[in-house]
Amino acid sequence: MDRDQFKTEPYRTEIRGRRQAAAQKYRPNAVRLLLVAEAPPKDNRYFYFEDVTAHDWLFREVSESLLGRKFAPSEKAEGLAKLRGLGVFLIDLKLDPVDGSSLQEYVPDLVRRCRDLNAERIILIKATVFDAAYGALKSAGLPVVNRRIPFPSTGQQRRFRERFAEALGSDLSNK
Repeated sequence: MDRDQFKTEPYRTEIRGRRQAAAQKYRPNAVRLLLVAEAPPKDNRYFYFEDVTAHDWLFREVSESLLGRKFAPSEKAEGLAKLRGLGVFLIDLKLDPVDGSSLQEYVPDLVRRCRDLNAERIILIKATVFDAAYGALKSAGLPVVNRRIPFPSTGQQRRFRERFAEALGSDLSNK
């Protein structure tokens, strides 16, 4: 795929629509746990795409942490359905891939989307997301967990699992 294709508005609109449709398929009726990642990747490795065959780090680690197993690529739809059944939903701070723009400009929209989803608990994934959004989400009275969690790639998988488990077990009333 030509990298310049990612820069065109028709492509961005089309891929954003595909991501929204895929996420909607696995959105639980009631969101118990809302995960907020930084942004979708520039290619077709989106968390909710069922046909991701490689480098699906976030899905693999979240499913192992919450469901006790990593699903093979051919079983991803089953894993996504099980996450939905637990009330788990993932959104991105920025709706399009990272492009060098400041994440801060996307925080007001994130706060609105988090309010609309009315989650019982919000966990921010990746230090850049935590740094950009934690204060605003907390100030808005949303149930955000005060834990900085690394993205689970490039050797950070073990640290992700440890910090994610801490976040899951944290008491929001003291945050």
